[in-house]
Amino acid sequence: MKNPISRRSLLRHAGMGAAAVLAATIAPRRGRAADLPRLDVHDPAAAALGYVEDAATVDTKKYSSFSPGASCANCMQLQGKAGEAYRPCAVFPGKLVAAAGWCMSWTPEM
Repeated sequence: MKNPISRRSLLRHAGMGAAAVLAATIAPRRGRAADLPRLDVHDPAAAALGYVEDAATVDTKKYSSFSPGASCANCMQLQGKAGEAYRPCAVFPGKLVAAAGWCMSWTPEM
């Protein structure tokens, strides 16, 4: 019985297939953040955590844990590139939050 595919050809095709799978897995992650919707302050999860798009508007009587200068921009939960106005947040997966915003899950960067 003759083997129609050489070992070299099999490895080359397997490597190309693995590279295609890897590229298909990684590529959507790069462009996905720009396609995410912005978190609405009226979203139930956002409302439960007191999310606001501008930390200067936080009701300090209602949220006594707020400290001046705290914002999503200096929270360790914020992801994405520094300097962008809206970025992904680990607390609100699948949504973009305002870098100038704040919520009760704010954790200072280390």
